Amino acid sequence: MLNHTFCHIQGIGPAAERKLWQKNIHTWEDLLATPTIVPRVSEQEIRIILEQSSRSLPIAPEFFSTRLSQSERWRLFPHFRQVTGYLDIETTGIGPGSEITTIALYDGTRVRTYVNGVNIEDFLDDIADIKLFITYNGISFDIPVIEHFFRTKLNQTQIDLRYVLARLGIKGGLKRCEKQLGINRGSLDGIDGSFAVLLWREYERYNDPRVLETLLAYNIEDTVNLERLMVEAYNRNVRMTPFAQDLQLDFPEPPQLLHQPDPAVVDMIKAGAY
Repeated sequence: MLNHTFCHIQGIGPAAERKLWQKNIHTWEDLLATPTIVPRVSEQEIRIILEQSSRSLPIAPEFFSTRLSQSERWRLFPHFRQVTGYLDIETTGIGPGSEITTIALYDGTRVRTYVNGVNIEDFLDDIADIKLFITYNGISFDIPVIEHFFRTKLNQTQIDLRYVLARLGIKGGLKRCEKQLGINRGSLDGIDGSFAVLLWREYERYNDPRVLETLLAYNIEDTVNLERLMVEAYNRNVRMTPFAQDLQLDFPEPPQLLHQPDPAVVDMIKAGAY
């Protein structure tokens, strides 16, 4: 999709981009052949940015993300999918003193989990090869919390699905968006972040492996569902372009999950009886 994108050129917005598509200017090469078709943007500016685009496409998602609005970053996804990490964290709360309890990271093939006090220090090493993070509300929450917790700056480009889905009229929290798109969480249906906080408290209190297993299962569910949401959002956006027939993506097969929620733990936490 990036090869058909022009709205990362300063002076060309989405409306102007659609007009170019309507005039059969579909690719960067098409625009380079007829640069004078764009009013108020010089031929030299167009040539420079498109040459930089060609060099950046295989290796530098940040070149495009810094030039696209949050709601338009869906365009990056297929080009950098092989270096993408789907990311979600659980914490002790939402206040400034909250700490990370668990992290789930999915690369489209493998799910990795990190637990505070066990292996959480491995997280930064494991994301060294990731160039693009996909989150839900990660720009406002997950990424700043991670940066504060590890006292570091994450340089990966971000696609925050909160903005991409809102552009499509799909709004609310992650679980609400999933329901609107027909994603069913099975035994974890109706569970939210406050449940994860309770699970961690009970795990700290009793050191019950069933509780940690349930918490990790919940964290992983948040994470792996991001891939399906990303593909859905990408396809819906592509359908509003002239390139829908060629650029639609297949939905991924769900990964094998090594952690499963314990139904008894879920029932006891829901009942406040643990």
